Amino acid sequence: MKVVAAVLLAALGGNSSPCADDIKGILGSVGIDCDDERIELLLGQLKGRDLAEVIAAGREKFASVPSGGGVAVAVAGGGGGGAAAAAAAPEAEAKKEEKVEEKEESDDDMGFSLFD
Repeated sequence: MKVVAAVLLAALGGNSSPCADDIKGILGSVGIDCDDERIELLLGQLKGRDLAEVIAAGREKFASVPSGGGVAVAVAGGGGGGAAAAAAAPEAEAKKEEKVEEKEESDDDMGFSLFD
């Protein structure tokens, strides 16, 4: 990732095709040493390609990756009664919400209020 970041920084600086020395210079300016093999590997993969096109292709690939939305959550019930346990779960949640609201309305500040 350090090498990729250095290539992107070079591109932002106006160098659309940085060489290994440019990348080493960028990384060296912040005290980072990097393996020459990794630099050559990345530069070999980017050779002859436009960086903007590579980024656009990567975005398309990420668009097809599931992001975790719509994950089913299992409701823990105590043995048998599948439908009954599923029906009781919303009621239990409603009771919990009511208890939370009651606590918020209670007089926890012992009669003193900052906004009186």
